[in-house]
Amino acid sequence: MSAGHNARPALAFVGLGNMGGHMSRRLAAAGFDLTVYDVDATKVAPVVAAGAREAGSAAAAAARADALLTSLPTPAVVEEVMLGVGEALAALPDGALWVDLSTSLPEVADRVRARGAARGIRVLDAPVAGMSKGAAAGALQIYVGGDAADLAEIRPVLEVVGDPCGIRHVGAHGAGYTVKLLLNLLWFSSLVSIAEALTVGARAGLDLAVLHAALVASPANSDLLRRDLLPLLRDGDYETGFAVTLACKDLGLAVDLARSQGVPVELSAVVEQLFRRAHATFGETAGEMSPVRLYEELAGLELRLPRAAKAQTRVAESSEGADASS
Repeated sequence: MSAGHNARPALAFVGLGNMGGHMSRRLAAAGFDLTVYDVDATKVAPVVAAGAREAGSAAAAAARADALLTSLPTPAVVEEVMLGVGEALAALPDGALWVDLSTSLPEVADRVRARGAARGIRVLDAPVAGMSKGAAAGALQIYVGGDAADLAEIRPVLEVVGDPCGIRHVGAHGAGYTVKLLLNLLWFSSLVSIAEALTVGARAGLDLAVLHAALVASPANSDLLRRDLLPLLRDGDYETGFAVTLACKDLGLAVDLARSQGVPVELSAVVEQLFRRAHATFGETAGEMSPVRLYEELAGLELRLPRAAKAQTRVAESSEGADASS
């Protein structure tokens, strides 16, 4: 990058959705020289209010950037922004760094890297995990594929949007994308398994708070069961910050990856179909935990903690947050 050794790089950020919006606002608030663009102009205003500069196109944002960050919904959109009508790659200065925070495919980034190689354009795939709450708090996990030297250069930027201890160099180009797809595959499968277990227990007459506490205290515990599911169990929040349509996309990519490697993934294929059923039933803007709602409707119940248990979980969360920040 053209920034001096101790100077902060000029940044561009394209894609200001539920994840990108939070990440870009944090960068702007941290005082970075940041230019942003999104096809939806309403998503730009909050980032500009935090201190960013608005560009009229992806190419215009990229034109003065030492590093371009993208957070986009699908591999097709990534390719369109970088190589298609977005023309972001062509606009990047020689020697710039592209960091893709999207859940995408190695093949797309490979094409960008091949076209940009003659101009010294460098590429990192750096998909993120942690839900929209993690993006807002700067607590994302980031899985980076590419050259370690490029990661070291951009790490101060990534530490603003992610947990510094959660930024992991996982391998060569494409490794970040692959780790993220497999993480999603496991998370979505776990969500369905938890939904089944809780629904069966509720129908069998168990107190949901007692069942949940017993499972959390068991070898079957997970962050998803212990923490991430609580907004749903307390308030009926199916995590609309990440739409079920994107979950379907991610599952499809993961299943395709498995097939390309000759690995049969029968369980994952069933999970994908459950998510697609939730998408068809509740609509594309429904939250990523909507498969739980399928089980609730089939069983004729809602998985909700009683009031006293809700209060206890909030106290436990507050204590956990205090411990993490100390």
